[in-house]
Amino acid sequence: MERLSGLDAMFFYLETPSSHMHVAGVYELELGGRPVTFEAIKAMVAERLPLAPAFRRRLVEVPFRITHPYWVEDPDFDLDYHVRRAALPSPGGRAELEEFVGQIVGLPLDRSRPLWEMYVVEGLAGGRLAIVTKVHHAAIDGISGAEIAATWLDLEPEPAPRELEDDWEPEPLPSEVELIAFGLASLAGHPLKAARSARRILESALHLTEHNRQLETPPPPAPFAAPKTSLNQALTPHRRVAFTELALADLKAVKNHFSCKVNDVVLAACAGALRRYLLAGEELPETPLVAMVPISVRSEDELGTHGNKVSAMLTSLATEVADPAERLRAIASSTSRAKEQERLIGAETLTDWTEFTFPALIGRASRLVSSTRVFDRLRPAFNVTISNVPGPSFPLYFAGGEVTSFYPLGPVAEGVGLNITVLSYCGTVYFGLNACRESVSRLAELPGMLAEAMTELLALTNKRAGQRRGRARPAVA
Repeated sequence: MERLSGLDAMFFYLETPSSHMHVAGVYELELGGRPVTFEAIKAMVAERLPLAPAFRRRLVEVPFRITHPYWVEDPDFDLDYHVRRAALPSPGGRAELEEFVGQIVGLPLDRSRPLWEMYVVEGLAGGRLAIVTKVHHAAIDGISGAEIAATWLDLEPEPAPRELEDDWEPEPLPSEVELIAFGLASLAGHPLKAARSARRILESALHLTEHNRQLETPPPPAPFAAPKTSLNQALTPHRRVAFTELALADLKAVKNHFSCKVNDVVLAACAGALRRYLLAGEELPETPLVAMVPISVRSEDELGTHGNKVSAMLTSLATEVADPAERLRAIASSTSRAKEQERLIGAETLTDWTEFTFPALIGRASRLVSSTRVFDRLRPAFNVTISNVPGPSFPLYFAGGEVTSFYPLGPVAEGVGLNITVLSYCGTVYFGLNACRESVSRLAELPGMLAEAMTELLALTNKRAGQRRGRARPAVA
């Protein structure tokens, strides 16, 4: 048995009937005439389970939630339950795949089993396959999720057979009395540790307040200061997803021209798309949208470990700014200040806070917020989640099929009906948009708006590069 960290458990507590805390991934496979069958894929997954220990563990909760849940090696593990077969209706295009995936991510994972599912989806146009994975956020974050995905992926279509030692043993489920005993034992020294944590959090807050007073520019956005939009309502359980992609070379060209980060360009493209979306609905607020951007705090020593090692920053998307160049500069400035603020707070602060909060209160508060539809009336903590995960620059293969695209999907949170997750792979940046079906009813418009926003930034880049070339002094003969 292994107790969840406070941060891992937080994703478990935040889950409600309308807010599902799982992440998903959609791989499209080009088979190239190779016989990639459902049976072969399931056999490959079974063979590599020793590399993904989280996939044979289930959660057990401690009675009265006196402490965080425990992972237990599932005594009833059933691979046939987790690896499933599906097919798209004709013609098997992008729209049919998005509809299918939207239905899948709109269903909660069964908490009485290991918290993951994999769908082998047939019927894609051109004889292709899709693999759809769904894993609870309590088990993985963006980086550890990418590492788990690597469990199933190869560098060549026909890799050499692996000889993996599998010493896995199921555990009997502990009784309630045993769980209470484990929970009480884990609380030894809890008040002292909690007091130390509270002192560190208070010191960080005071330090941050003093730092913000000395800033000549506005500090990063505060929680619950974001404007109210149609994106920010109480969630329903229903989901709608959309996929699109941009060329990594284009993002880098804009990045180099404006001397910013690739992530700033991603945020600017999303900001341009959201500005268009809200203008079309005649609801663009006068104040800027605020994005929550997860930040990995996983150290090199923690690479290869599962669970969550993340912090987060709030940054302005400058959606009130009409000029795309000024908007990008404003976003880059905001993210720079937000990163500095996150550094001052410290990576351990969020971990400490989640470790010592009372589990039962968090779970009840989440369900109360959901059932009373609080965010139909209140401002959201932020408007949108935008997450950027680096991926490999070389081709990968899944059970012999070449991965031609990979769309990541993160969860939506109460009051925040849109999550945009981005992953780079083989020179392309793949966008997965996961939305509450009712809050973001026109989600299908956003992929085209992302392309328009990127085209606008590229045009500025190319225009100004041309102006510089035109002003260059002629070469002397």
